[in-house]
Amino acid sequence: MTTRIQKQFMLALCAAAVVLSTGCTSLKTPATADVAVSRAAVDNAAGAGAAELAPAEMTAAREKMARANQALAAKDYKLARDLASQAQADAKLAQSKANSAKATSAADALNEDIRIMREELDRANANAPK
Repeated sequence: MTTRIQKQFMLALCAAAVVLSTGCTSLKTPATADVAVSRAAVDNAAGAGAAELAPAEMTAAREKMARANQALAAKDYKLARDLASQAQADAKLAQSKANSAKATSAADALNEDIRIMREELDRANANAPK
């Protein structure tokens, strides 16, 4: 009977070890995933021209990504997740500002084209026979 109880105890101990190791792995995996998602957001913002059009936000995003990577390497997963989340927010803001600047520039160019066309139309109407 003692052997049966010992086997059950060992089985329970092994199950607890599996549960604990799974719990520790799940803490690492989301941090790694969060950092990867944030890195992609920073890359997307850079690809959208945010480095030129929103340099302060891109600098903040890149600095926080570097710190998140350091925290991940140091196995400080909570800090890594927090910094990755902040970097992602900064990157999204930078990308939004870049897109807004591009849209504003395109609208300004369109308004200038419309102004020029109106001037040409007014000139043509002024020179038309009456």
